[in-house]
Amino acid sequence: MLWLIPSEVSISGVLLPPLFIAAVLGTSLAALTAVLLNRYRLSRFFFYPPIVFLALAVIYTGFIGTYMIPA
Repeated sequence: MLWLIPSEVSISGVLLPPLFIAAVLGTSLAALTAVLLNRYRLSRFFFYPPIVFLALAVIYTGFIGTYMIPA
């Protein structure tokens, strides 16, 4: 099972750590969620929406890093 552990991801010859890929994907998903919350006016129910964005980015990054790109 040693082959399941990724050490780096190569994109066009540039080696990137798995946590960086998870962070980029998590922040992108959080931005998409924030856009949808703003479009449907659901962000007005939050006291401070930037903290909600930060929390979503951390949650998505943790989920992607744990289950999709296990490091």
